[in-house]
Amino acid sequence: MFVRLGKCLVIAALVLATGAHWAALQTVAWTTMLAGNLHGESFSEAVAKTFDGEHPCCLCKAIAAAKKSEKKSEVVSPAMKMEFPPAGENFVLAAPAEFQLLPLENFSAKSRVQKPLLPPPRPA
Repeated sequence: MFVRLGKCLVIAALVLATGAHWAALQTVAWTTMLAGNLHGESFSEAVAKTFDGEHPCCLCKAIAAAKKSEKKSEVVSPAMKMEFPPAGENFVLAAPAEFQLLPLENFSAKSRVQKPLLPPPRPA
């Protein structure tokens, strides 16, 4: 039960972090507008009126206002920005004075081939 709750919380966090909730709300708004426009107009006129941007519904206006206010809060204050000193134009990477390859035996799996002393435990 807790695993499923954790997965749901991770999905909800991803949806909110990526802004997919605004896309879902906008889809609902467009669907509602299209359904409303189909009652009095032809299909092509209803689609054009729904997606032209000149006839937003109240939900579309609320979504736009919420997105605008959300973007204002995302601005990082200048005091919080990390600044790095400018690097010199003649930046050079130099090799170390001494370089020695370590023996291959120390890092190979061959030196670790030993059988376990006891057989592995078996489930009861």
